[in-house]
Amino acid sequence: MSGPSVVAVGGGHGLAATLRAGRGYAGSVTAVVSVADDGGSTGRLRAAGDRPAPGDLRKCLVALAGEPSPLLRAMEHRFDAGELEGHAFGNLLIAALEDSEGDLVAALDEVGRLLGTVGRVLPTTTVPIQLRGVVGSGAEVRGQVAVARQPDLDVVTVEPPDAPACPPAVEAIVAADQVVLGPGSLYTSVLAAVAVPGIGDALRAAADRVVYVCNLRPQASETAGYGVAEHVEALGRHGIEPAVVVYDPSTIGDPPAGVTGRAVPAPLADPGDGAHRSELLGPVLAELAGANWRIP
Repeated sequence: MSGPSVVAVGGGHGLAATLRAGRGYAGSVTAVVSVADDGGSTGRLRAAGDRPAPGDLRKCLVALAGEPSPLLRAMEHRFDAGELEGHAFGNLLIAALEDSEGDLVAALDEVGRLLGTVGRVLPTTTVPIQLRGVVGSGAEVRGQVAVARQPDLDVVTVEPPDAPACPPAVEAIVAADQVVLGPGSLYTSVLAAVAVPGIGDALRAAADRVVYVCNLRPQASETAGYGVAEHVEALGRHGIEPAVVVYDPSTIGDPPAGVTGRAVPAPLADPGDGAHRSELLGPVLAELAGANWRIP
């Protein structure tokens, strides 16, 4: 399909929504995904063998999958009994292929081939990392689950601080026609990806092509009391100044005058579950990229 090359950066369900939106206007779509998660099935797999978190990678592969298939349905299946209780099959598949192939990128490419994905899913880094949060008082918390529960966050970093960025991910960001940050948990998904040094550097180099999609509403603890301006300020503390900020005024309100010059209001929320609706986000991103929107 003709159209711009689009790279979506972040993690969680929000990034999956952006990928589904990208399928409607992009010529190529690449996900660059945070791998700092340490909760749930992902956390158990990381505890059993030190590895990058597979959970958000799985969500993105599913979002980019081709035709429905038994394997696609199985990717999101969670076991409900025995030693595997709570594990998502897709997480186990990614971990198994990473071990057998000796390379996480090769494992993700193979799962993408099996699912017939219409784009590529890449990790921010291929080494195990831990998220570190610093609050306004200077106190520190470690681990994504702990950071998500922490109010008054100032900045996040990763340990080890010299974790190498995944080279194909950096190349994709630098070459993209449009780079979309978010939506998703500001500190534990979006900025967790930015915190890998090489990814942050690539985003700064591509600043004139970066679109930030703001969350629909504040999250308990992590972004309690945040409006659009506070989101933009947090990005700025991490060296990111997006060219455009997309937000839904019906859910998070309008930003102050200092932000409106580069802010784009649009209805984005699904009335059913209150999450971002890809069919609403897609046309907005397509227009910003100078592309035509097609229902994927």
